[in-house]
Amino acid sequence: MISLSHYLVLGAILFSLSVAGIFLNRKNMIVLLMSIELMLLSVNMNFIAFSHFLGDTAGQVFVFFILTVAAAEAAIGLAILVVLFRNRRTINVGDLDALKG
Repeated sequence: MISLSHYLVLGAILFSLSVAGIFLNRKNMIVLLMSIELMLLSVNMNFIAFSHFLGDTAGQVFVFFILTVAAAEAAIGLAILVVLFRNRRTINVGDLDALKG
């Protein structure tokens, strides 16, 4: 049987991978957005694991709110990315510092 510690270790590994993806890759905007999504999903997995093992549904309800925010963040982030690509012809984060108004 899979115990709570297995889920927590998997969540910690996913969270660490997403933090490493954010810090190691600061050039590609798509990879940054994917790393943020992976971070949110690892936190959601921990909420679900604790909710299941404690017999409380509050964590599962909270996950729905996090997924809603993550979906909105992904939609808005990709829309901004498309507009930036149309205007600048690049999605390199280093080239976006010229957005000073």
